[in-house]
Amino acid sequence: MGTVGPGAVHLLNGLYDAKKSHAPVLAVCGQVPSAELGSDHFQEVDNDAVFRDVAEFCRTVTDPAQLPYLLELAVNTAYARSGVAVLTVPGDIGARPLSAAGPRFIAQRPETVPTWPLLDQAAHLLDGAAKVTMLVGAGAREAREEVLAVADALSAPMVLTLQGKEEIEQDNPFQVGQPGPLGNPAAQHALDDCDVLLMVGTDFPYRDWYPRGKTVVQIDVEGAHIGRRVPVDLGLVGDSAATLEALLPKLTTKPDRDHLARSRRRYETWRERQQHLADPDYEAGVAGRVRRQFDNRARAIRPAVLAAAIDRHAKADAVFTSDTGMSTVWFARFVTLGGNRRLLGSYNLGSTANALPQALGAAQLDRTRQTIGLCGDGGVTTVMGELLTVVDHDLPVKIVVFNNSRLGMVKQEQEQSGLPEFGTRLKNRDLAAIARACGLHAVRVERAADVDSAVRDALGHHGPVLLDVVTNADEIALPSAPTAAQVWGFARAKAKERIASAHDGDAAR
Repeated sequence: MGTVGPGAVHLLNGLYDAKKSHAPVLAVCGQVPSAELGSDHFQEVDNDAVFRDVAEFCRTVTDPAQLPYLLELAVNTAYARSGVAVLTVPGDIGARPLSAAGPRFIAQRPETVPTWPLLDQAAHLLDGAAKVTMLVGAGAREAREEVLAVADALSAPMVLTLQGKEEIEQDNPFQVGQPGPLGNPAAQHALDDCDVLLMVGTDFPYRDWYPRGKTVVQIDVEGAHIGRRVPVDLGLVGDSAATLEALLPKLTTKPDRDHLARSRRRYETWRERQQHLADPDYEAGVAGRVRRQFDNRARAIRPAVLAAAIDRHAKADAVFTSDTGMSTVWFARFVTLGGNRRLLGSYNLGSTANALPQALGAAQLDRTRQTIGLCGDGGVTTVMGELLTVVDHDLPVKIVVFNNSRLGMVKQEQEQSGLPEFGTRLKNRDLAAIARACGLHAVRVERAADVDSAVRDALGHHGPVLLDVVTNADEIALPSAPTAAQVWGFARAKAKERIASAHDGDAAR
């Protein structure tokens, strides 16, 4: 809900997040009195025009008699189209009596299944392939058993998008991690080495990471999503669970599991290398000392150490939120979404500073459930006023800050293009001190050896807490399939940064 004018406009970014995430949301906005509409009154905004792009349904109530049917239309449209509905209510209308009966809302959309001939055609394509790889996304979160059964029948490695981790990642002998900017080489190899790609409930947006020249079968509840990222040979419009359940009896089990075994070996090898970075004592060894000269001369805490500690100590039903940026990279690589863990983020819109507000919303919804906001220092400082909201409402949220004194994702994007970082530096603020000044329990961590106990204590603290961890600003997280240009770009950027740093040092002397 938002008040008149600016109060309504403040909802806009969040509503775009809802639109991009296909979340049914009703926004009720205030408006100037009816008699003042169109007069450029104080705080007057044309809500119907402002929200027209973001909303599936957008109307202004001009008479109480329009309710409840306008409210029914708004909510039913939001459910039917998995999107946003906006109702605007002028102040004088809101003050008038309402005599109509209460609204009645439809159930959410029923399950849909493709026709039998299409399922037969899909089975024919999948059975005729020597090597099948599955790309599984958020639309399959309610289809865990069906996804695993189909992967077993097809002997298929399973690449999971970030939002596909939820419900599907844990105890999954087929998964090989994420693709794309957050991903790993094993996932990319599984995609590139297949004959048929089976996409289930995913609208993964990065075209460059899709394999070329493959037969593609796509299952999605939204027909408009079929083929919009990669050319599709067969599109199946239907719910993931119901469609896979209908498809499974038609498949012939593949006894050859070499493609799956090779993909899993590559994934486990990559994970083993990554786990070294999560060891607080990594830099005490020879490899760590050598690497430190390249990417951690300040000897700051590697972000993998923090992410791995969060994974160890977070509860099995924790709700995570993560900022758009490097905190999401470390979450994707080191935190497992097993049990009943949930994940929220701005993963389709890419909003700045989303993790803290989303964590507050989740904590308000269920104060008994552990809620952990994984924030960047850029994100927290953008919405620092929300620290006061935490205190005012005593929300038991755990705020973990990857404090690298950078806009880290922007820095990495600059460097992979061969540019030295510019405009990304933030002065190293003691965010724990600021949080304490706001009335929060807060702890600052500057040594890798202290991370595990600090995370354990913070997550076990009764009530809200902010954990400010000073992490390495120069940590490089390569995408799943870095190009030669990107590798060369990093090398050139690092060389330029080293020269500039030396020049600054000479100037200071």
